[in-house]
Amino acid sequence: MTPLIITLMVLAGIVLLIAIGYLNYVNENKKVERARSLVELNDRLRRCSELSETFPGQLMTPALKLLLVRLELNVIKRLIQLERRNNPGLQERETELQAMLDQGDKLVVSNPPAPIQTEAKAKDVRFLLEAMHGQVTRAAHDGFLQTTEAKYWIREIRNLLVILHVEFFNNLGQQAMANGQPGQARLAFERGVQYLRNQAEPAPWKGHLAAMEKQLERANAMVLDNIAPTEGDNNELTEGLKVVEADAEWKKKAIYD
Repeated sequence: MTPLIITLMVLAGIVLLIAIGYLNYVNENKKVERARSLVELNDRLRRCSELSETFPGQLMTPALKLLLVRLELNVIKRLIQLERRNNPGLQERETELQAMLDQGDKLVVSNPPAPIQTEAKAKDVRFLLEAMHGQVTRAAHDGFLQTTEAKYWIREIRNLLVILHVEFFNNLGQQAMANGQPGQARLAFERGVQYLRNQAEPAPWKGHLAAMEKQLERANAMVLDNIAPTEGDNNELTEGLKVVEADAEWKKKAIYD
């Protein structure tokens, strides 16, 4: 065996070892990526399911319900493909969601109403809206939603955030009025009026603003008819309104920077 052949054999052995090492590296990377994708998709599935099932009925529309069904169905299909094995639970849910999707505009929204009467409830719903915003944005980046459709739904989510605040301030004011606390009712309606006046696009909210201003006038008249408001009116209700009224950062984000 000549030195040249020996050299070639050594070189071939080295190349083979490098190739084996590279293939092992690629294979491990694929396993890690697959595991990461499974974790991410399962988390998105949980979020989509929670949004679809727990979002307050008074804020849910058939069109919004169909969007959430589509988002959840897309995640399930990706999970089924990624798992490479039968998963009866996912397949059953896929069939259920597809049946809902097939109903189109005739889909009946079964979400029960959940009145926004406390600061805690308002925060919970705001977090759901934030999660919904995130799911729409991610679906657009993945290419599942077209940019135009995603931007439309982000505007709708922002509108829902305004409606959430309107309901919260109105309910707080009505509760205070019913409890014989016109000072606190006036505070709630004042915050509602201020919030609506500060909207970047006030035109869609003229009706809500007029109604809130009317409630404010009524509460103010009751305060004037009774004793002047005391410092007690500026209590934890004020702080609660300030906390809930604060707009989340995600509200201002565009679908693409």
